[in-house]
Amino acid sequence: MYENYYFIGIGGIGMSAIARYFKHNGRNVSGYDRTPSPLTAKLEQEGIQVHYEDRPDLIPFDIDNTFVIYTPAIPEDLEELRFVREKGYAMCKRSKALGLITAGKDCLAVAGTHGKTTTSTLLAHILTTRDEGCSAFLGGISKNYHTNLLLSHSDDIVVEADEFDRSFHQLHPLIAVITAIDADHLDIYGDYQSVMDAFVQFASQISASGALILKKGVEMPCDRVKARVYRYSFDSPCDFYASDIKPLPYGRFDFTLNYPQGKIEHCTVGIPGWINVENAIAASAAALCHGVQPRVVKNALASFQGVERRIDIHFSSDKHAYVDDYAHHPNEIKAAISSIRDIFPGRKILGIFQPHLYTRTRDFADDFAAALSGLDSLIMLPIYPAREEPIEGVCSEMILDKVTIADKTIVPKEKLMETVASRDVDVLVTFGAGDIDRFVKPFEEYMSNV
Repeated sequence: MYENYYFIGIGGIGMSAIARYFKHNGRNVSGYDRTPSPLTAKLEQEGIQVHYEDRPDLIPFDIDNTFVIYTPAIPEDLEELRFVREKGYAMCKRSKALGLITAGKDCLAVAGTHGKTTTSTLLAHILTTRDEGCSAFLGGISKNYHTNLLLSHSDDIVVEADEFDRSFHQLHPLIAVITAIDADHLDIYGDYQSVMDAFVQFASQISASGALILKKGVEMPCDRVKARVYRYSFDSPCDFYASDIKPLPYGRFDFTLNYPQGKIEHCTVGIPGWINVENAIAASAAALCHGVQPRVVKNALASFQGVERRIDIHFSSDKHAYVDDYAHHPNEIKAAISSIRDIFPGRKILGIFQPHLYTRTRDFADDFAAALSGLDSLIMLPIYPAREEPIEGVCSEMILDKVTIADKTIVPKEKLMETVASRDVDVLVTFGAGDIDRFVKPFEEYMSNV
């Protein structure tokens, strides 16, 4: 191992988990990110040096004893990235680093174009409640543990397997879940068939002694899969599914979990929303295939507190409520709105959506419009560009113009708070993967005092 680990893009959720891993192992960890965030602030509190200017002079000078890990979201013309390449630093992408960390371990990976963060965090929670525990590299902040990194002496490692940039091809899991295969990241893949091909490759890398847990209805060819293939569903009979589903207050459910060896009756998930019952089925399937006892699974489901920014209820009363969600794909938004309506039946939902990436907006404008039309009112923000340069003619209006509800508008970020304050808001929901999370605390305070 190297003495120094330097991260370019350290503020990313996946990057920060790996940074914490090396810090825990006693290494000197530092890094760069474009903007400060609550996540980078937490890293700094933990003793990790972070800076926010593109300054190669702040990279550890000891080339022979420094390893650089970078995210593919970083632009190629970043001076720091150019510098480490020119100087010959040992380096790799985040996905390669995760592959090296998990090599030789019992890797339980959760992949899918949506649902993977909650499912992987729930799977990690199930395994953590056993005596053996587990380690986990998560794509969100677990509300049970207030971190995206879990560490133990167990050989079991739960990881969120990211399809972006084909990152998950660095993993060779014992057990894998695939929650969904939708057209996404078309700036990387070009078309849906290439997305499917990438998932087929990932599934082919699962150990022959392991298992693939595949969402029923996902039509992925499995002829290259060496592992045993199981199907799971919310309520459609297959290998793993829920039956006897009974609604409980506040959007939760009582259900029977059916699996090949039997049933687990009267299960509940500690967080609301039918989509989280489906996520629980997937996580439970992976845990049961890994030999976890049914009673452990049942107890863990009930004690699960969720993930920050995943149908994350910050305030709720009979008059007002505020929910934040990371949804940035049309299918995610559609599922989130459906679940939120279960949680707050009969109430009016004002959604705020910040589109993420010009290419995603261009490719899915019609689908976004259809999903957002499930709201009662809509406020849209300008597109969050992330790693992209603007594309001529691509803007938030592409979506808004096709939304069918009457109450819809676009506002700049600097006028968002006053726009919301001018409304009679019942249930407020923020959606997006950009910097809309900067409004979470202000909205939480506003809705709890309005």
